[in-house]
Amino acid sequence: MKYIAILWLTVLVSVNMLAQNKQILYNFTAVPQSMMTNPGADVSYKFYFGVPFLSGISANMGSTGFSAYDLFADNGVDFNTKLQSVVNSTTNKDKLVFNEQLEIVTGGFRLGERDNYTYVSFGMYQEIDALIYVPKDPLLLALNGNQDYIGKSFNLGDLNGRAEAVSVLHLGFHKNINEKLILGARGKIYTSGFNATTTNNSGYIYTIPSNTSMYEQVIYSDLQAHTSGLSNYIDNERQFEGGKKALQKAFLGPDLGLGLDLGFTYNPKENIQWTGSVLDIGFISHNNDTKIYTFKGVYDYQGVNPDFNNTSGTGGNFQDFQDAIPLDTIRTKYRTWRPVKINASYKYSFDDRRGGGDCNCYGDENKGYKNGVGAQLYMMTTPKTPLVALTGFYERRLLTNLNMKATYTVDSFSYTNIGLGLAGSIGAFNMYLMGDNLLAYRDLSKAKTLSLQFGINFIFQDKDGE
Repeated sequence: MKYIAILWLTVLVSVNMLAQNKQILYNFTAVPQSMMTNPGADVSYKFYFGVPFLSGISANMGSTGFSAYDLFADNGVDFNTKLQSVVNSTTNKDKLVFNEQLEIVTGGFRLGERDNYTYVSFGMYQEIDALIYVPKDPLLLALNGNQDYIGKSFNLGDLNGRAEAVSVLHLGFHKNINEKLILGARGKIYTSGFNATTTNNSGYIYTIPSNTSMYEQVIYSDLQAHTSGLSNYIDNERQFEGGKKALQKAFLGPDLGLGLDLGFTYNPKENIQWTGSVLDIGFISHNNDTKIYTFKGVYDYQGVNPDFNNTSGTGGNFQDFQDAIPLDTIRTKYRTWRPVKINASYKYSFDDRRGGGDCNCYGDENKGYKNGVGAQLYMMTTPKTPLVALTGFYERRLLTNLNMKATYTVDSFSYTNIGLGLAGSIGAFNMYLMGDNLLAYRDLSKAKTLSLQFGINFIFQDKDGE
């Protein structure tokens, strides 16, 4: 059982790479990709396009419970001791998250003049997303057994997580309603390459003194896992598909879904700005290569310790266990809902670089100011409680074509998350680079959250904005 616990924690560390919160990119309108975090972002470039596969590359990762250093530090402490310490210090609310996005193509163009325009954006990106909660009770039982836990009920509902690979085709519009308000929306078509979801599990394992024998050990299980696109990887009777086919599925899977993004920008005053967005209101219908695995039943054993060493299926406790809690496989379609992301921000801009003139060559009222400060709230739905993050930020136009944004974020992953983003242009050529939790770069093995974003675009302004 200890080896099962080690395997679980190794899997958890492998995805320890905060998911999808792009607080540096959000409303950083010097970068076209800011529209992906708010379809109502205040941008009005004449048109832009991204370099295919290089316009948007991002990875976001986080762990609330432990870091790789806690398990693998070369500090003279025995690994079993470190493993026990990690399990003891975590709870079933601790989570590990990972999100990767690769923008394949992207572009956009303005229709109309800057004081009364509609903006159209379009593109496609690929995404891998995973969230796993620490299964505290099953890990505790696997490591220590039940000898010291007579009467304790180990909760099998701690098994909770999801992972998926999707590609997204999107088309967005935003409209400058008036000089103060911009509204935006984006439609999405999802294609899923694979999905694995295990949520809403329940069950328990407990051991109590028995009147008829030394102990009564009861396992009640109501567990299920939904999968699509994974038979070639988890079924022994299936032939493993080649890497090329697997890569094709990751970029354009057979299962389809629909989604919607909504957003706005509101400027009650020239130097005051409110924004908000709701992203990924949508679902995916899984119809191809779907399987639902279930472990449902009750196993009641009277005695000292059941012997599961006989796994041949010809008799013994293991056969009794299999009969009581069978593994059933159902081939049926199912639906998953996308994790919804909510953003809201306030920004106060100051130091008007226009010298009181009327010209605004950048198309965004706040871009006429050299500095801006504000705050952003982020939330994302999960199978349990939502992920929440609060960010304070400072923006500065360093040069005419060089912008900077610094952030400080507080969330369940870190209280010392300092981030920095830079976006610069030479003519139409635009490049941006953003990094999160910069203090952790002194020793990445101790980092509990990291975020990196990079991209190259070509942005074309009106003649007076070049």
